Amino acid sequence: MTPDPARFLADLHALRRFGGDEATKGVRRRAFSAEDVAARDWLAARFAEAGLEARIDPVGNVFGLAPGRSLLVGSHSDTQPEGGWLDGALGVIAGLEVARAAREAGGPPVSVVSFQDEEGRFGALTGSSVWSGKLALADADTLVATDGTAFAAAREAVAARAGDFVDPGRFTGFLEMHIEQGPVLDAAGEAVGVVTGIVGLRQFTVTVQGQQNHAGTTPMAKRADAFAAVARISAMLPERFANIVTPSSVWTIGHVTLHPNASSVVPGRAVFTLQWRDIDTDRLDRMEAAIRTLLDDVAAETGCAIRAERLRQDLVPQPMDAGMQVHLREAAEAVAPGRWRSMPSGALHDASNLSRVMPVAMLFVPSIGGISHDFAEHTAEDDLVTGVRVLAEAVRRLG
Repeated sequence: MTPDPARFLADLHALRRFGGDEATKGVRRRAFSAEDVAARDWLAARFAEAGLEARIDPVGNVFGLAPGRSLLVGSHSDTQPEGGWLDGALGVIAGLEVARAAREAGGPPVSVVSFQDEEGRFGALTGSSVWSGKLALADADTLVATDGTAFAAAREAVAARAGDFVDPGRFTGFLEMHIEQGPVLDAAGEAVGVVTGIVGLRQFTVTVQGQQNHAGTTPMAKRADAFAAVARISAMLPERFANIVTPSSVWTIGHVTLHPNASSVVPGRAVFTLQWRDIDTDRLDRMEAAIRTLLDDVAAETGCAIRAERLRQDLVPQPMDAGMQVHLREAAEAVAPGRWRSMPSGALHDASNLSRVMPVAMLFVPSIGGISHDFAEHTAEDDLVTGVRVLAEAVRRLG
């Protein structure tokens, strides 16, 4: 089972062209966009050329199926609005290359998948949430993107290509290779990370209702400024979390909208997302309690009404399968002796959802400078090739 580095890298660069931007070297391939659908058609064709049965399901997940029971390998191919070229795509193309190498060598059967909307245009890990049974399709269809597009309408883009859902019971387990999206491996000069677990995530959509008013005539002491309340919440979070969090705990206000969003008007309403992540469920609970208390306090101080709605697709911390980790560690030592480590994942991945229905494990390769979700995301090609070799060796051992 020897992967072909040239073939692997050629396919990885070919996928990059769908939504790729030559000037920035980044990719814009949002879920169900024209670029995303074209990429999924291309992937289905490549899966078929590799001797796999290509299937697209009702939510846009693309499978390349080996006959009978098989190991499933893959990730996702949609991107953030300003995405890098490797996030998710690496795991899909690595899975394809390992499936071809296994087939050529008479190795264990390997199927491949690219899940849809991992990047959360409509929620969190939407395609794998539906496929794994965590989220009912009827409930997924009620999800609405920030641009007002409904999931039910968006998935019409693949309706003509879609067949039935693939039965998860046909797979023995799931392996996902991914860039680290953090600085640890790159800073240490290491080639591979064997993931021990994936953090949990919770998210609020917070609505702050103040009083819209004239920016020139309304005294500061008389204002109920919705954005000022948002700024106060953001500034006070570190203080409220001080005795709760660890250095690996993170929180983010990543999306803010103001109304009426005019330079001469005191904002009367603000809506923002507040997301927090940690590997420990109890700590997630305590962070949530601190957030709710802070929102109540800021509402009392500013005169604004503040309402928080929790995202339905919260993800709990998820350890990786112990047995599969053993094979990944052995493979890492065989291919990159002394240049690997075991480590948690601070980012979410489809593997978290798939753990509901099968054993799962993950493999990381370095991200240069720790940069991801940005056009500047990059990994050295030597590290990409090392990763796919470790993945192939792990699959051989699992087989």
